[in-house]
Amino acid sequence: MLILYVDADACPVKDEVYRVARRYAMRVVLVANAPLRVPADALVELVVRPGFGAADDWIAEQAGPGDVVITADIPLAARSLAKGARVLDPKGRPLTDNDIGGVLALRNLMDELRQGGTVTGGPAPMTAKDRSRFLSKLDEVVNAVQRAHPPR
Repeated sequence: MLILYVDADACPVKDEVYRVARRYAMRVVLVANAPLRVPADALVELVVRPGFGAADDWIAEQAGPGDVVITADIPLAARSLAKGARVLDPKGRPLTDNDIGGVLALRNLMDELRQGGTVTGGPAPMTAKDRSRFLSKLDEVVNAVQRAHPPR
């Protein structure tokens, strides 16, 4: 069964994930460092893993072929792709084996520039267009995974 794993601590599109999951009757596993409020739904599960990197480690261990991981964390995205999962960032950009190397390199460069004081600030805030793109791409990814991994 297809599972949507959500790196939930700072995820701005949880409501959109729930909408798509309800449409397809899919299981959603939100993984966070601290308790979060989640809908009372049999298909929604909250996993709390306190400690630095513990939530990411748990997702990377669980996710595999036929699953979708939603995260803005590039190292987690790389680990999830290596396990065969599909990855989508909260702005609706799919991350693939073909582009993860470049994305990791850019992340590391930006991290160095921030540490050196050259660059400050973070990503641009979420917009309605970002949310719409995310919904569309998540729907597209779910359909692609269901075609590639039909139920037995």
